[in-house]
Amino acid sequence: MRFLGDKVPTLKLVDSSLRLFVIPLTVASIWLTVTNQQDNATYGKLNFNNFSGLKYMVCISAISGAYALVAAVSTWVKLIVTKAWLFFVSDQLVAYLMVTSEVAVAEIMYLTYKGDRQVSWSEACGSYGSFCNRLKLILSLNSIAICCFFVLAVISAYRVFSRFEPPLVPSKEVEEERT
Repeated sequence: MRFLGDKVPTLKLVDSSLRLFVIPLTVASIWLTVTNQQDNATYGKLNFNNFSGLKYMVCISAISGAYALVAAVSTWVKLIVTKAWLFFVSDQLVAYLMVTSEVAVAEIMYLTYKGDRQVSWSEACGSYGSFCNRLKLILSLNSIAICCFFVLAVISAYRVFSRFEPPLVPSKEVEEERT
């Protein structure tokens, strides 16, 4: 990255950019979820408060967006940057939490489109099409944020484990001496 000079490593720039890129994704996901509602004359009003999975996704998106902001700022602070294990563990944790919230929303999407006849729950997207379409968009934004956190988890893992030498493979001579 020559435009920033030779002092800024490319990996650090990619890391910070991904962290900053996640913030608007999570904010948009939260806003779309909280404002997602539809009224139907036959079945009544449907909004995100009716689904615990959507409430969970809002909480996890808020946590991950706040973490991304703090981590992006912390990336440039020398004292914190040296704590590679801190980023490694927290990036892994946030990535997994994001996956769990994605699965919760995916399950809601599946049930709204297909229903569950065994428990007498019919599909709802025929009656609440706008609500379901926004759920698709929310799921897409959340998926992009998850991909960013997976890349961030790989980057932080690389930073931690590149500090160590790879394990030595014993030579055949050493193995023969042991036997």
